Amino acid sequence: YAALPALAAELVARGVVAIAATGDVASARAAQGASSTVPVVFTIGGDPVRFGLVKSINRPGGNVTGILFNQNVLGAKRVELLRQISPNISRVALLMNPTNPNVKVEQADAEAGAKKLALETVTLNASNAREIDAALEQLLVAKADACITGTDPILLDRREQIVSFANRHKLPVVGFVRQFAAVGALLSYGPSISWMYRQAGEYVGQILKGSNPAEMPVLQPTQFEFVINLKTAKNFGLGIPPTALARADEVIE
Repeated sequence: YAALPALAAELVARGVVAIAATGDVASARAAQGASSTVPVVFTIGGDPVRFGLVKSINRPGGNVTGILFNQNVLGAKRVELLRQISPNISRVALLMNPTNPNVKVEQADAEAGAKKLALETVTLNASNAREIDAALEQLLVAKADACITGTDPILLDRREQIVSFANRHKLPVVGFVRQFAAVGALLSYGPSISWMYRQAGEYVGQILKGSNPAEMPVLQPTQFEFVINLKTAKNFGLGIPPTALARADEVIE
């Protein structure tokens, strides 16, 4: 994340006519800081008003607009779904990137959801591949029964590293997008990242045709994907409740 401001400045110096800032809040802030005139289309998981990216959701008012991945924090919901599928868990690890500007809000939501279900939580911080390895080893030391990932592009990029480690140790993982379940996580719950990037691309296209980002409302998902990896559940000896299977948008076999 620390490299982003210089990279954004380089793009502006090269004369780009628009920037797609798809690396969450840090990426959007870097692009915004590099120019007050080059249009920016972000994809983020935090509140763009709170982070000063736009004046309002409906009328951004500047050169920045985009796609809001998830205005409602879903950490508590992920804890709830995990408990339904793996009822014997007692301590949940929250794998977070501490350099993500939205991390404190998401962590607090997950902790509150766990507390309601009388579950303990332990937070493990990691911002790159090496730190993820160390955090996963801490997960074992902390005797966590499961792991929920924070909403973060770096953690998404390292999903196979996270999931393969957890599956070797029979630890259920809950990811924030379908791509985690696709590589073997027990389940995922969140908006469609494919939808998000497609909408961002369409917004860039509209800007290239003359649309003004100041008047283009920040788009938000209307549906969330609940995905269960049935193969992983069977490997862990977990029986998926029929109610959970009925609610799932996708079951990977």
